[in-house]
Amino acid sequence: MTLACGIDVGGTKIAGAVVDVDGTILEESRVESPATDVEAIEKAIAGLVADLRTRHAVERVGIGAAGYVDAGRARVLFAPNLAWRNLDLKAELEEHIDLPVVIENDANSAAWGEFAFGAGADVDDLLMVTVGTGVGGGLVLDGELYRGAYGVAAEIGHLRVVPDGHLCGCGNRGCLEQYGSGSALVREARTAAAGSSQRAASLLERAGGDPASITGPLITAAAQDGDPFAIELLASLARWLGAGIASLVAVLDPAAVVIGGGVSEAGDLLLDPMRTAFESHLSVHGYRPAAEIRAATLGNKAGVIGAADLARR
Repeated sequence: MTLACGIDVGGTKIAGAVVDVDGTILEESRVESPATDVEAIEKAIAGLVADLRTRHAVERVGIGAAGYVDAGRARVLFAPNLAWRNLDLKAELEEHIDLPVVIENDANSAAWGEFAFGAGADVDDLLMVTVGTGVGGGLVLDGELYRGAYGVAAEIGHLRVVPDGHLCGCGNRGCLEQYGSGSALVREARTAAAGSSQRAASLLERAGGDPASITGPLITAAAQDGDPFAIELLASLARWLGAGIASLVAVLDPAAVVIGGGVSEAGDLLLDPMRTAFESHLSVHGYRPAAEIRAATLGNKAGVIGAADLARR
């Protein structure tokens, strides 16, 4: 049985897992991410893989990187939260690891994991939307991961939805992730709390009276406990996402849209208003088959499972 190691590299942690051909995780491990030091990141990844190899016959390594990866699945062109700039990460890591390495965008890896082993296993065409600090995406068309001519397709968080809107980290204004991400959720809640809005009183109390202590998980927990303002914050975020997804579906026509990422843990508090907004914005709704919006099933393991399977392929 061919075993592969999937690695998910983020700004705060590096998660790794040994994965078999059925998408089953045999062992997991994680280390802190030295995000600002290129050499230290590489050594941390190599050390994690080396440790897992002492107990498993790993043959290939797949890296899910939070950034723009070139068409050759080797070079990280840009990573917003890591010190990678036009770096041939494949070559660098293969020197340290002495195994074949494949580099893939982290959202693409998650999309492939959900397509091959999760919520999209019954379809051939899938759009994955990851809702966390930002908004990421991955696209599978006709059973193959679609990466575009230059390898950087499906960056759906940077779909422009508001001309001259909020400034985005990508340099443009009005991107979807400025309205439909965990960061946008927290921004709106903190603004309301700092402005002494009575609607935010309960959230502020949960945060110990400090608006800066309001977090995405705190808002989700409050919504699950029935807090009206927290519920409305999630619904507002969901409406932005639903409208954006409707535009993407009009172009791509997938069979399913899978929603993952940390904010998706809000469940139906996010998904129900998202589905309503999607249906109201979808062109010729009622006269065409429409993609089904589904919750991801692999959780935060989708990235390592997908990266490992892509390395095998």
